[in-house]
Amino acid sequence: MKRLIFLLLLLAALCGAGGRCAAAAEGQGEYAVAVGDVWFYTAADESAALFLLPETYYVRVLDRGETFCTVEYQQDDAPYKKLLGYCRTDALTFVDFVPVRPYLRKQITVTFSLPDGGELGTPSLTTWERTYVYYGDRYEGDQLYLYVLCDGTFGYIPADAPPEYEHNVDYLQDTSAEAEPPAAPSSFGTVQIVVIVLACVAAVAVAVILLRGKRPPREQQEF
Repeated sequence: MKRLIFLLLLLAALCGAGGRCAAAAEGQGEYAVAVGDVWFYTAADESAALFLLPETYYVRVLDRGETFCTVEYQQDDAPYKKLLGYCRTDALTFVDFVPVRPYLRKQITVTFSLPDGGELGTPSLTTWERTYVYYGDRYEGDQLYLYVLCDGTFGYIPADAPPEYEHNVDYLQDTSAEAEPPAAPSSFGTVQIVVIVLACVAAVAVAVILLRGKRPPREQQEF
């Protein structure tokens, strides 16, 4: 009986571990990198363009559609804040690995000054600085705008040039440039699932053998 209980507990642990692994991997999602001009949209519509993603950085793909992917950019880690939106599927370069630094972590500081008020102007009162979290940029006519976050509010600020940042080139090592059909939910971790199922079957088989081995000889059994 003790052996049976042990085997049942082992079986439950194996199946539970498999379920947790599957759930964790599904939560991890798929990543795609912005190579060239990739727009981040507020809706699955060309007219809802918000900003161009920083080149060589990633979005996490929540749902891969034929025309648009539902994605998220950045994560909730103050002062950064996650953005949910859409990108065109054909504009993204999908990768089959989890990038080490998927999102650009960039803050910019802007100095503001009041108009020159003469000799009596107090610099500490007429000049101040604000720091913004940079998400991307876009042009409206000839004017460049940066899409930023400041004090919990998203919006645009005008700029003369986009900020400089280090490009993330790890996608060059391992990419799948052509968009592939979305994988079925059950396709995750095929090898792991097969191993877990075989382990469960083996545990049940051992339990059955042990139980049979505990039965008395035929001539001692009562009818």
